[in-house]
Amino acid sequence: MKIINLQVDNYKRLKAVDITPEGELVIIGGRNAQGKTSVLDSIWAALGGGAANKSNQPIRDGEDNATIRVDLGDIVVTRSWKNGKAQPLKVMNADGSKPQKSPQSLLDDLVGKLSFDPLEFTRMDANKQRAALLDLVYVDIDLDENEAERSKFYEQRTSIGQQTKALGERLPVSATLPANEQSASDLIAEIRTAQQAATDKAQAERTLDAHIATSEDLEIQIEELQKLLSASREAAQQQHELVKVMPAAPDVSAIEERLANVESTNIAIRANESAKARNAAIADSAKVYDELTAKIEGLDKQKATALGAAIFPVDGLGFGEYGVTFNGISFDDASSAEQIRVSFAMAIALNPTLRVARILDGSLLDADSMKILSDMATDKDFQVWIERVGDGDPTAVIIEDGEVSI
Repeated sequence: MKIINLQVDNYKRLKAVDITPEGELVIIGGRNAQGKTSVLDSIWAALGGGAANKSNQPIRDGEDNATIRVDLGDIVVTRSWKNGKAQPLKVMNADGSKPQKSPQSLLDDLVGKLSFDPLEFTRMDANKQRAALLDLVYVDIDLDENEAERSKFYEQRTSIGQQTKALGERLPVSATLPANEQSASDLIAEIRTAQQAATDKAQAERTLDAHIATSEDLEIQIEELQKLLSASREAAQQQHELVKVMPAAPDVSAIEERLANVESTNIAIRANESAKARNAAIADSAKVYDELTAKIEGLDKQKATALGAAIFPVDGLGFGEYGVTFNGISFDDASSAEQIRVSFAMAIALNPTLRVARILDGSLLDADSMKILSDMATDKDFQVWIERVGDGDPTAVIIEDGEVSI
């Protein structure tokens, strides 16, 4: 569906314009301030709905009424204003009957995104290009949510990495040192206990010797001191049994040596435990870092999978870290010819029914760009209305003082 005829009366700068376009490129030429832009605006005003009708003064200065009639072959669209107020939109079938849908709903189905100025996509910044393309493709995940979660994990991982680096290198740890520091007072008490045991042992031995001596003396006086001897022997026997079961006295010198080295040992223990704590902290930090890395990689994989399954309107289009890409490079870095081809191809792909586009500021397009548009329009059976300053193009419709110049 393309424009077969355009009739405009008193819209903006136009007086009366009647254009029956020929070919795929419809060039609207003329000097500045003669009404070229108004011609292209009238198409958008007629078909684009509320978004296209925000002009404060759609009626030509000095006139009361304005009308735009666009014949699309299958339907005819008429939009008008009277005494400064918009009148009801009219859409009729070619045979004069009314369509089943409401007029604006029918046009909304026809007019696609980026259709009326396909090169607008090339003038967007990276964020707007990305947003525009996201509106046009189906991706089964929320890319903004994916990116926000990835940024959160990336910041956490960076912080963990900085903390791990601040901890420094891992320190050597002794496997033979005890975990707890030793107490000097405990060692002193242990020495005193050992010394007391030695004293007790010596005293017991002296007592035994005395009893033996007494027994020997009593044996000389055995007859006289039989009772004393018997009692003494019994006591000696008891004491002897006691001595036999008593443990050997511990080596005090080993304990004294430990006491002498207790502070250096404790220093080593403290250093060892500190090294263990640091190594544990490094290990915990590295574990969290690895977990965050895994989450980031998972999100990247999820995003890559979703984008890999996305259906783009033009082959080669995609999303990079900072915006739209084409054939693997940033769209901004693509050549002018590639940008024009992509933007126009998007308009064509997104508008299978209403095959009409308009390009403002067409004077900025060089001969190569115009050829690209002409070739693509011819190949895809698409109609492109282009505004260009000047009247030197023999194929152009020249607008002069709001009318088509004869």
